[in-house]
Amino acid sequence: MEQEDRSNDKLNEVLDARGPRAPGVEAATVPGPTPDAEASLIGQQQWQAIHQRRGAGTSVSAIARELELDRKTVRSCLAQLAWQPYRREPAAPTMLDPHRAWLAERAPQVHYSARILWQELRGQRGFAGCYETVKLAVRPLRAAATVAALTQRRFETAPGEQAQCDWGQVSVALGGVRCRLHVFVMTLGYSRRGFALGFERERMPDLLAAHEAAFAHFGGRCESLLYDRMRTVVLGTHEGRPRLNATFAAFAAHWGFTPRLCQPYRAQTKGKVESGVKYVKRNFVPGRVFADLDDFNAQLAAWQAEVADQRIHGTTHQRPLERFADEARALVPTAGQPSFLAATVRDRVVADDWLVSIDANRYSVPFALIGKTVQVVREGGNWVIRHRGAVVAEHAVLAGRAQLSVRPEHGPGAAARNARQRFGAPGTVRSVDAAREVEVRDPAVYEQLCELAEAA
Repeated sequence: MEQEDRSNDKLNEVLDARGPRAPGVEAATVPGPTPDAEASLIGQQQWQAIHQRRGAGTSVSAIARELELDRKTVRSCLAQLAWQPYRREPAAPTMLDPHRAWLAERAPQVHYSARILWQELRGQRGFAGCYETVKLAVRPLRAAATVAALTQRRFETAPGEQAQCDWGQVSVALGGVRCRLHVFVMTLGYSRRGFALGFERERMPDLLAAHEAAFAHFGGRCESLLYDRMRTVVLGTHEGRPRLNATFAAFAAHWGFTPRLCQPYRAQTKGKVESGVKYVKRNFVPGRVFADLDDFNAQLAAWQAEVADQRIHGTTHQRPLERFADEARALVPTAGQPSFLAATVRDRVVADDWLVSIDANRYSVPFALIGKTVQVVREGGNWVIRHRGAVVAEHAVLAGRAQLSVRPEHGPGAAARNARQRFGAPGTVRSVDAAREVEVRDPAVYEQLCELAEAA
């Protein structure tokens, strides 16, 4: 019997050396994982189990059957005097390696489309590799983004801690003419109470006016305001830090709030205001008609008071106006503080046509100040222009852009010219379409100046 056992062990060793066989087929091998690779994946406890069984006299084949391992894997473990953790072999360099950083930054912008990324790599970055290489590289990036989206947690803030700001665009009919309006939305982070106001553009004066209107609406401001990277707020980065637009930084300092920025390509960070923009688009705009922009904003204000403030919010399960009662006490009061536009003094150099440019419009000053620096400040609905502390001109703020406001008393020979009717009665303002008379260099304005000089 003992001799038979020794014969069986000898037979097993021979079979182990030749590898597993398929029934009825001589020396047919069964494909499987590479034993060396499998051995490197063996855990420390399993490695100890193999050595313990072998030390107890168990054959290699019996150990392999019991632990469901390949016999060569068992031998490789037995050949190791100490357990070694698995170490991944470094990947072989590929043609895509120089473009990895660009790929990680660009992929979210094109929604992880491997086809678009491959086309841009070939067309813009000289990449000569195949589409499959790019597809395999994008796959883990897409998976990581999916996991991040599933695991992100809503960020809640205390009363008065933060508000979020954004623009939305809507297509509406004003007086029967279809046009695009820009709607500024500010949403308070705690109460979810929102403020919205429509504009024709998203220029800096529009952004600042929208903020001040929101502060007046809420009766105060939050400690910080969150934005995406709009150009009117941030101009880029310097030494890895955001570089704020100088005008907006001065505006934030004037009102005392701290601007916060979303991470690049992570606009969902300000999801509260994103939801507010969608709510305006989907609940307020459909089915309404408007006479003009003023009518649009009047209806928008009524909708905010009657609908938006009174609804049961899907996240807080409270009416925003009710929850705002707690937040209002935490806001920094803004009543009584002068407007930034009114408090800001702007220096302007008088041009040769005795005009100064303010917010893309032009206004006249006395011609004797040509080449001199004047100070411009907004007071209510007027621009007040001073030189050395004395008021030298005052104009109503013009709407739109590329408009011209000229006062006849500002030209040369004002006393003699007052009898002329070219500019109208003395003391009146003649508004001219500067897009027609200035931008294309229409000589009409300069002919008037010549006539005034001759009259003098």
